[in-house]
Amino acid sequence: MRFAIVGCGYVADFYLATVANHPELELAGVFDRDPERARRFAAHHGLHRFDSYEQILDDTSIVLVANLTNPSSHYEVSKAALEADKHVYSEKPLATSLADATELVELAEQRDLLITSAPCSVLGETAQTLWKAIREERVGVPRLIYADIDDGPKALQDRSGWLSDSGVPWPAKDEFEMGCTLEHAGYYLTWMTVFFGRVIRMTTFSNVLMEDKGIPLDIRANDFSVSCFEFESGPTMRLTCSIYAPDDRRLRIFGDGGVLSTHDCWDYGSPVYLSKRTPLGLRAEAHPKLARLTGLGQRRVPLVRQPKFGYAVSGSNPMDFCRGVVDLVEAVRDERAPRLSARWSLHVNELVLAMQHPDQYGTTRTIESTFETMAPMTWAED
Repeated sequence: MRFAIVGCGYVADFYLATVANHPELELAGVFDRDPERARRFAAHHGLHRFDSYEQILDDTSIVLVANLTNPSSHYEVSKAALEADKHVYSEKPLATSLADATELVELAEQRDLLITSAPCSVLGETAQTLWKAIREERVGVPRLIYADIDDGPKALQDRSGWLSDSGVPWPAKDEFEMGCTLEHAGYYLTWMTVFFGRVIRMTTFSNVLMEDKGIPLDIRANDFSVSCFEFESGPTMRLTCSIYAPDDRRLRIFGDGGVLSTHDCWDYGSPVYLSKRTPLGLRAEAHPKLARLTGLGQRRVPLVRQPKFGYAVSGSNPMDFCRGVVDLVEAVRDERAPRLSARWSLHVNELVLAMQHPDQYGTTRTIESTFETMAPMTWAED
């Protein structure tokens, strides 16, 4: 199925890293509002370059637009695609305001089109294995979740060598002005809303830890946030985001019968661990060759039967960014609901915005949006 990429910046190379693994995808070409950036990107990957966005919108053979533009452009680009009767897969978030995100979802529904947003890592092996373990009640009733997305002190680091595969520099100005919460919180919020359903209540604190990021900025966005969420199904989660604390992307799900954990939501192959509660504390689940007693901080045994992340990925980012695009394409082809639904993306969008802007959305917020939960990946059902 033919699709086009709009936006040839830093993140676009991550999509090209795995698009070849999916024969369902036929990339018709790319466009960027910066002609030189589009030219370099297209030449590097051997792709067709469109001279204008209108050429994509007017091409009836293009079924879907992958909107990889800056977040501030997501609403405008996605709306134009929907109005041209094209399905949309957008980088996160759907929009930078809840009103705009809601308008996009309602427009798609009115026109019988599909729209959703990244991240799609909930379709990965680590997330699906965790979800399967939860459905199987491997730790009993989950009651508490600790999630961290700390991405290191970006303002203090030497970023001169941070280039994408096609040579695009890490977009420091965009990243700092959007804020780490808007950029990163969705990675665990997507997982948890799939695992445990909608959030009904939340509270947030955010702050700017470093005013001076070393470059001129027009917007003062937080570089730290911490939020607590109450899920309709029962569990409570604490989620922390920062670009100041050292790299830490751990997840721990505490249940009556033990703890499920993984160390990195940005790695589709990150092992899932299971520790069982015993009268003596926590014990690693028995494994044919690796079984051993363990305590907190000692070696854990990976959860058995986790599928291997077997896709080829060029570069250092072990994620399949195209898996969400594929899910949408297959949904169109098979005339089914996508796993990553529009209403689910809108719900996550609302949560992220409430984290990003507690002053605008309230320090304690009752969440109104709803969604239908997704089905597991077929290889994770049994």
